[in-house]
Amino acid sequence: QVQLVESGGGLVQAGGSLRLVCAASGIIFRSKSMGWYRQGPGKQREWVAVITSGGSTNYADSVKGRFTISRDNAKNTVYLQMNSLKPEDTAVYYCATTVNGANYWGQGTQVTVSS
Repeated sequence: QVQLVESGGGLVQAGGSLRLVCAASGIIFRSKSMGWYRQGPGKQREWVAVITSGGSTNYADSVKGRFTISRDNAKNTVYLQMNSLKPEDTAVYYCATTVNGANYWGQGTQVTVSS
């Protein structure tokens, strides 16, 4: 079955960096686009970044220039490097993919940015 497991969250001061990791199993990883989403306190879940199977990337305007999504197909892993973090980046971060029309999500990892 499809399983996505995020890690790497934590507490960081504004201006700091974190790297999130999402390990995938149960899918043909190299053929899938992978995305990162986040849900801040009292907010709806929002899209953050996506990387296609071919390695093309796209970012939400709010993180463009600060966050970088990448993937390692040999490890079935997708990363989100987050730099110049801001308090408004505080959220639970989820990785996600779509298989046969169904959306799959990990359990999320908490990122807290203090001012």
